[in-house]
Formats: sequence, structure tokens, C-alpha cells
Amino acid sequence: MHEPQPQPAPEAPEAEKRAHRPMRSFVLRAGRLGTGQQRALEELGPRYLLPYTTQPPDLDAVFGRHAPRVLEIGFGMGDATAQVAAALPGTDFIGVEVHTPGVGALLRRIGERQLTNLRLVQHDAVEVLDHMLAPGSLAGVHVWFPDPWHKKRHNKRRLVQPAFVAGLVTRLAPGGYLHCATDWQPYAEQMLEVLAAEPQLANASADPRGYVLRPDWRPLTKFEQRGLKLGHGVWDLVFRRVPAPLAAPRIITS
Repeated sequence: MHEPQPQPAPEAPEAEKRAHRPMRSFVLRAGRLGTGQQRALEELGPRYLLPYTTQPPDLDAVFGRHAPRVLEIGFGMGDATAQVAAALPGTDFIGVEVHTPGVGALLRRIGERQLTNLRLVQHDAVEVLDHMLAPGSLAGVHVWFPDPWHKKRHNKRRLVQPAFVAGLVTRLAPGGYLHCATDWQPYAEQMLEVLAAEPQLANASADPRGYVLRPDWRPLTKFEQRGLKLGHGVWDLVFRRVPAPLAAPRIITS
């Protein structure tokens, strides 16, 4: 007599599976990959595109030197990123983007400008922060014009949230900075509220409103220039990680 065979567990309903998926602050959009972008991915990707790993890579070995390092989250098509890397050759930059056309476009710019201080990761920025960057390893982080998720029911998808900022701060060295920029005022107000509530960050602005003027080294993006011509506002925020307080000396009594 044959033993009854165990039956496979019924598949979870689609709604239940969606409920257990991690929240993403981005949507993977299909985009046309140009021939130049494809060529850059094939020819320059092996050198400048870092594979996602669950352990921090040796960045001194990756860049061939020890230097301050800045992370840029969501570089889009990469024009501003390439400009900053070219203007600051003494700093190493790590750009994170999920969209293949943008990665290909920035790789192309790396080749055209012969930039040696820029590497890319095509992966979710939250997982890159959690696994690929050691605590205290960053001199700065750029979050420029992240998706504002305009609809109220989608606001929870915004990248700049308390849990994300708390994790990000651990990757900043004491004195390291976080620079955010947005052209959507409600998001700017949320950013200001979230960053001001993080105890390990201090606002670098002397303006009572809490914002700063665009630093000279942050280039205007094409989208930003078009918006400014139409009278749209842009808000920049710069916060720095405060040094950890010194432990109180122990008092030894006999």
C-alpha cells in the first residue's frame, strides 16, 4: 500500500502576495535603449558598473585610491552627476539608478569625459545602503529630484521617510552631509520635517525657513531649467551628521 503523497500548499492569493512585497520608491519604466547607451553598457559596464553584493566591496581597490566618497541616489540620465564628478576630481562618486537607459547614458558620459572617479550600481538604493556601504563610509549623499509621488495615497512611496533617513545617517561619517533637492513644495516640506526630526542630523541652513540656496557645485538639470523658466520653485536642503556625544566619564568611588 502506497503512502499518501503530501499535497503542495495552495498558492497565496494575489492580494496577499502584494501585501508582503517590499515597498518600492520607484517604478521600473520601459525605456528605449539607444545604440550609444547599449555600446556603453557593453564596453564600459564591466569596468564602471559595480555588481550588487550583500557585502561592502573594497572601495579603495575599486577606485584605486583612498578619497572622500559621495553617494548619489537616482541620477536619472546622469548629466548632473557627470558634471559634478568632472568638477570634483578629488572626490569619488557612486551613482545608484534602476533604469537601464539612464545607466547606459551615464556610462557613455563617463567614457566621453574619461571620468575615473565615478562608479555605478544598478539596483535598489535602499538595499545598496543596507549591504554595500559600510557604516561611516560616506562624506555625502545626494538625493536630487526624487519622484515626488504627487497623489496623497502614494506619498508613502516617497524615498525620504524616517526609516530611510535613519539608515542613511549611519552610512555618513560624522560631519558628512545629506543634500536633497526637489521642485515639488509639498515634498520639500515633508523632507524638511523628516530631516529635522532625525536626532543625528543638523540643518546647515541659516534661513529660518530651513532651506539653502543651490550650491554652485550642483548643476542645473535640463528639467530644472525648464521649470525655472516657467516660474516653478526649487528647494534645496542640506543637513550634516552631528558627531556622537562623548560618553560621560565614569566616577570611581572607593
